[in-house]
Amino acid sequence: MMNHLDKGSSTSADRETGSVRADEFDAVVLPGGVANPDQLRTDPAAVHFVRSLFEAGKPAAVICHGPWTLVEAGLVEGRTLTSWPSVQTDIRNAGGSWADEEVVVCADGPNVLVTSRKPDDLPVFCSTLVDVFAEERSSAPA
Repeated sequence: MMNHLDKGSSTSADRETGSVRADEFDAVVLPGGVANPDQLRTDPAAVHFVRSLFEAGKPAAVICHGPWTLVEAGLVEGRTLTSWPSVQTDIRNAGGSWADEEVVVCADGPNVLVTSRKPDDLPVFCSTLVDVFAEERSSAPA
């Protein structure tokens, strides 16, 4: 893992992106920073996994540079997002709208998408994604 551009802590993954399926998960949270999302968007299995979660209507939350993976997966068109300011051009070029807000909740698509700009926004981002994910889980068919 990376902490911005510095090497961060290491942790073992339970599974690789190529071995997971959308029906095994209730939601997804994509990481921020610069290096993590940049590497994630170059992993075809990760991009496929995220796309399949969206197509299945699973809620998602993304912060900072994380929308790069959504852009790569073709999941931004017609959606309103926020992000680190330098990502706004990528979002707009992919057909999305960008808003400079702490958190944006967008339901204009196959799923509910929670986005946030930066680490300073983490308190509102985390509380919003927990609320949205809980609401989506309680309203999901059994």
